[in-house]
Amino acid sequence: MANQAPLSTILSVNAGYVDTAGFMALHGLFTAHVTGNFVTLGAALVLGTSGIIAKLLALPVFCVVVVLARLLRYWLMQRGLPVVRTLLFLKFALFVVAAVLALRYGPFGAGDSWSATLLGMTLVTAMAIQNAVHRVHLGSMPPSTLMTGTTTQIMLDVADRIHGVSAEQKAAVDARLSRMSLAVLAFAAGCAAAALLYAYAGMWCFVAPPVVALAAYLRHRDADEAAVPT
Repeated sequence: MANQAPLSTILSVNAGYVDTAGFMALHGLFTAHVTGNFVTLGAALVLGTSGIIAKLLALPVFCVVVVLARLLRYWLMQRGLPVVRTLLFLKFALFVVAAVLALRYGPFGAGDSWSATLLGMTLVTAMAIQNAVHRVHLGSMPPSTLMTGTTTQIMLDVADRIHGVSAEQKAAVDARLSRMSLAVLAFAAGCAAAALLYAYAGMWCFVAPPVVALAAYLRHRDADEAAVPT
């Protein structure tokens, strides 16, 4: 778990950053927390705003990519190739493509343009890979993209600590509080960084995700493959 914590934190920062940058640049599209697009899709339909196509595509694209990532995992395992590093590298490559698209075609006046939709689906694909990696290989760590459940558990643990727990429970509760609080703070830091960079640098804010993704790739060593569930 100790080896997983730094990678999980990097992924949480990345998720908050990409979700915020995508939301602002692509007319309310959630690229990491794709089910949130149900809400923004409803708003777009009622208010007549743009980005409807991307919001409709986000969930099916996400689902297909998770299935493909799972199948790729089996293919890599059969050949004795590293799974996590390969998937993290694919995510890095997708973020490089996304940055090029953003700088070449942004800013996007209409969320339904082919370029905005392509950028959105590229980001959704990258984040689907991250979600799959985290779910399978970092299962003991808090989720990197969905903070509602994590925040709920933090508040439950806080309530338990106020009420009082046994000495045996205290260590487990405190360890969980530490992990989950760090995940929420990392996600929030990513959101804040994306908002600031988008405000001051515009489309150049999309240069940051490849850097963060590269850090995650470099952080994960080949030796770590044996330390995580398969």
